[in-house]
Amino acid sequence: MNLPSRSQYLGIIDRAIEEDVGHGDVTSEYLGVADRECVAVATNREDGVIAGLFIMKTVFERIDPSIEFEAGVEEGELVRKGATLATIKGRAGSVLAGERVALNFLQRMSGIATFTYQFARAVRNTKAVVVDTRKTTPGLRLLDKYAVRAGGGRNHRFGLSDAILIKDNHIAMVGSVAKAVEKAKENRGHTLTIEVETSDIDQVREALDAGADIIMLDNMKLKEIEEAAALIDGRAIVEVSGNVGMINVTQIAMCGVDVISVGALTHSPDALDIGLDFV
Repeated sequence: MNLPSRSQYLGIIDRAIEEDVGHGDVTSEYLGVADRECVAVATNREDGVIAGLFIMKTVFERIDPSIEFEAGVEEGELVRKGATLATIKGRAGSVLAGERVALNFLQRMSGIATFTYQFARAVRNTKAVVVDTRKTTPGLRLLDKYAVRAGGGRNHRFGLSDAILIKDNHIAMVGSVAKAVEKAKENRGHTLTIEVETSDIDQVREALDAGADIIMLDNMKLKEIEEAAALIDGRAIVEVSGNVGMINVTQIAMCGVDVISVGALTHSPDALDIGLDFV
């Protein structure tokens, strides 16, 4: 799968290294082990989808270019507990200095990918796709959204400039859904889509009549989702958002919607349990 551009994530990695390593690892230095050669192996302690090995590799490269890194699995691969994810060879001081930063990235990204995989698998027999939101960790959006793709999900807009998304507060300021869509059409470039967040069937009808490209059904119950999808009937993309979990995502997808956005993919995933041990 396509990786983010190296120039986009180097700054993220460098800041993380500076935060953790600071002026050096005093433990390794004072114990006299920093210059010893070592071999370390990263393994997963639970099943999961792996994402972020390229980030792990780059962390060690930034700390010590002489470190040898060999990935044991592919990005986006579903692996069983106990797999050799990577082998790292080099100075013990360099490996120990990069261990925590490298694992933090790999565990978080693999946790997101694994969580996303579970959602994507739950809707696999429907036309719906699972997408993320902007509810990402500040400064890590690039990596969070990559991890969603690695797990089989898709990305919603990356930032505010990617598309017009008219939400409840916008509608409150403008006065109505129709007025908001009209003003957006007057000012947008021809490549920008217009999405409207709706909370009831009346707003759905208003957004549809106004010519919205995408209609988001926010926090609606299943019967309302079914009614709204039937009303829209292919004239706009139907997105569902709010109160989506593993317990109901399949039922939502079976209502005939096109997109299901899940903020929890990036704001509430459990980190995948991964360890790095010397051999």
